[in-house]
Amino acid sequence: MCARNAEGQTAAPATPPTESTLSPTSTANPATAPAPPVAAEPTSAERDAKSAAATTAPAATAANTPPETPRSEWDPIVVTATRSARSTFDAPASVDTVTADDINDAQFRTLPDALRYVPGVMIQKTGHAQGSPYIRGFTGFRNLLLVDGIRLNNSVFRDGPNQYWSTVDPQSIDRLEVVKGPSSVLFGSDAIGGTVNVFTKGPTLGGETFQFGGRVYDRVSTAEQSNTIRGELSVSWDGSSGVYGGVTYANYGDLITASGAQPQTNYDELAGDFKLDLAVSEGAHIIVAQQSYDSDDAWRTHRTIYAQSFAGTAIGNERERSLDQDRSLSYIQFHSDGSGTDLDGAHLSLSYGNQSEEEDRTAFNRRRDVQSFSVDTIGLWGQLEASGVLGRWTTGFEFYHDDVDSSRTDFNANGSIRSIRIQGPIADDSTYDMAAVYVQNEIDATDWLEFITGARYTFVAVDAGRFENPTTATSTTLSDNYDSLVGSGRFVVHLDHEEHWNAFGGISQAFRAPNLSDLTRLDTARSNEIETPAPSLSPENYLSYEVGLKTEYEQFFAQASWFWTEVDGMIIRQPTGAIIDGNREVTKRNSGDGFIQGFETEANWRFTENFTLWGSLAWLDGEVDGYPTSAPVVVREPITRMMPLTTQVGLRWDSAKRNFWIEGVVLNAEDATELSASDRADTQRIPPGGTPGYTTLSLRSGYKLSHGVSMTAVLDNVTNEDYRVHGSGINEAGINFIFGLEWRF
Repeated sequence: MCARNAEGQTAAPATPPTESTLSPTSTANPATAPAPPVAAEPTSAERDAKSAAATTAPAATAANTPPETPRSEWDPIVVTATRSARSTFDAPASVDTVTADDINDAQFRTLPDALRYVPGVMIQKTGHAQGSPYIRGFTGFRNLLLVDGIRLNNSVFRDGPNQYWSTVDPQSIDRLEVVKGPSSVLFGSDAIGGTVNVFTKGPTLGGETFQFGGRVYDRVSTAEQSNTIRGELSVSWDGSSGVYGGVTYANYGDLITASGAQPQTNYDELAGDFKLDLAVSEGAHIIVAQQSYDSDDAWRTHRTIYAQSFAGTAIGNERERSLDQDRSLSYIQFHSDGSGTDLDGAHLSLSYGNQSEEEDRTAFNRRRDVQSFSVDTIGLWGQLEASGVLGRWTTGFEFYHDDVDSSRTDFNANGSIRSIRIQGPIADDSTYDMAAVYVQNEIDATDWLEFITGARYTFVAVDAGRFENPTTATSTTLSDNYDSLVGSGRFVVHLDHEEHWNAFGGISQAFRAPNLSDLTRLDTARSNEIETPAPSLSPENYLSYEVGLKTEYEQFFAQASWFWTEVDGMIIRQPTGAIIDGNREVTKRNSGDGFIQGFETEANWRFTENFTLWGSLAWLDGEVDGYPTSAPVVVREPITRMMPLTTQVGLRWDSAKRNFWIEGVVLNAEDATELSASDRADTQRIPPGGTPGYTTLSLRSGYKLSHGVSMTAVLDNVTNEDYRVHGSGINEAGINFIFGLEWRF
């Protein structure tokens, strides 16, 4: 959910929405939802209800979850929590959803921004184009991002916040499912703080005749000095098969904060997506899809002379640090509901993806280096579901292969080549393989108690072709492998016969295998640091406990949870005392033992026909061993970039005809003063003594002008608060007027 699961939205109808931009599991906002076509019939998703178990299925297909008639407007069907269809209320974990309507209502700019109001999530931004969510104290490669069930995480993801989540176009998203806490049994390495599954848009299905439709969207923003244009087309020729495509172009000027314009924050991006959905038999579909993203000259200004000082943060001395980002994903998937067999579902996916990056850096002495990497990833996974006397079984396999090239060229101040390095940011000519099998059982022990247990075995092999010894500047190689066996046991207790109260919880193991970035990275890290290769690392291990309570009525939904995560052998940076190219050298060790705990609660209440109130609170605490100095002495200290106590409250009014709405949201974050040694050393992003707290007010409104035409207006940061999210390298926008206009046909 965004600020709530469905801010003031009416309950989803028993018949699913037919517009391709609406998920069958979404609760569509009547202010923006289009009228269904004449004589529209149930979609293939509704006819093929049993195939709802496909966690990885694209939205609006037969393999996706059909809408059950919900008992409340805040109880969508989700699949990521158990890889099978469940209502949010019955999921054995803390789950939130963000729909396409939520994204449009708030006019969110990026995928990370769309998670801004999810309780327990903090969005750190190293640069204007680079956002990374902290989920329950973890970020970067300790959170897993799936796109239509396919891993976006790869072997070059680095420690700390990274920009790769921003390479997913928010306008291509049908909905997000956010499962907080470990999910390594179901999704493997990296699923520690949380797992976010992006379901992308697909063709409109339903009816028996030819259907053609589309969407044109324009978004402008004053503080971002931006314009975003999106075009979509959907064609269905028989009601069960169709094709969909969309293109987004965005242009951003320099960001205007409360302190003034931030130079060198302008950039462009271009994204496109295509999906073909073919019904091959009763209850079986083949999905063919392609996605692409490109952004150019997106700066990380905090390390440069153009940085804005905030509450005493240091100004960098680099003259330029800009990045070009490219991502593409192509896949073919088969989804069946098991019709004519003893199965409840069968799913198979084959994908090819590429992620590439080029960084152009000019130092204070005008020396320049250009470094890049390119990762080609082949992914293959399959899943089967079956029910029997011993409950429901879900079993599957996964295989991912990364092929990595990496390079760096150094230039003198006069532009001549000084050297061609052995590697770029990570080892060149490398491969990384990950194979896994998993099984999960869901069984009703009694009428009121359900157990969900599972296990996964993972094998990882790494072959680093060439990486540089930073002391001798000689080339070296690395071949190693790791394996992990993890399990989980969770429960749901139905506390009353009317099914208004559920308790949930359990114990979950999680792990993260060292990737190529851990093992071979040679690149700048935090302020004035350079990270060097560390080939002798082992997998990280985690054990998490969680208990929670959910309540649901027709006009009210709330959930609360407490969690405790034991940290064992987390890979952390250790200063060596050496200086390389003017930066302090840090390397890595499996020395991070400790804990993280937290409490999250949220509630939504429609107290009249027209008014809805919602709110949330998230509290986090944690300590992990670290190296505050180059001495080999481990010290227990707060986790890095700990999320401060954060609360929000919102109020929404919908007109009787549901063609006009208005809402306000207040978000408050307390001072972030519990700092680790690495936080205190990150002087370009974190002020001395910590990041000041802030309170922001956002006002939003939407109006349906005519059939198919609607507008949205947002006034963000109404009080022009000068603030920065903890750990970020850039301030947030000052007072910002955002206007969106949409035409659906």
